[in-house]
Amino acid sequence: MARTKQSTAARRNIKKAAAVAKRKKTIAHLPKATRAALGKEGAKAAKRSRRPR
Repeated sequence: MARTKQSTAARRNIKKAAAVAKRKKTIAHLPKATRAALGKEGAKAAKRSRRPR
């Protein structure tokens, strides 16, 4: 299990990567791991929005 500090850093990095990719349309040029992480984050968000309250 990742520590809180690690998860926070990872989240921050993913947010930064997403922002840059949106600005520069570089999703295609991102490293495979980063792309996968972005996809996972998106899936997680979608899952959250689908979950009934």
